[in-house]
Amino acid sequence: MNDLRHLPRVIKRSDPTRLEIEWGDGARSSYTAAQLRGLCPCARCVDEFTGVRVHDPASVPAELTQTEVRLVGNYAISVLYSDGHHTGIYTWPFLREHAPAAG
Repeated sequence: MNDLRHLPRVIKRSDPTRLEIEWGDGARSSYTAAQLRGLCPCARCVDEFTGVRVHDPASVPAELTQTEVRLVGNYAISVLYSDGHHTGIYTWPFLREHAPAAG
C-alpha cells in the first residue's frame, strides 16, 4: 500500500493546533490537534481485542494543542498532546484514509 497516495512529501506543523501533510500525489490534508486526538488508534483509545473505540472523540476539547510531533521510522508519526496523551502511532495510510474533507 506504499503508493504515492500514502507517502508524505511534506509534513508541516503550522502551529500548535494544526498539522498539514502534502502527499506524494499532490493532495493535501490538514488536521487539527483535536481531530487527530479524536482519531487516536492506540490501545487506550481503541479496544485491542474488539476494535471498538473506547475514547469518545467528542470529549476532546477544541482548543487542544500538540506539543510535539515525531517521526516513527519511515511509516508514521506520534504526537504529544497538551492533555498529556502520547501513545498513538498514526501510520501514513491511516492518516490519508482519515483525512478531514476539504472545506
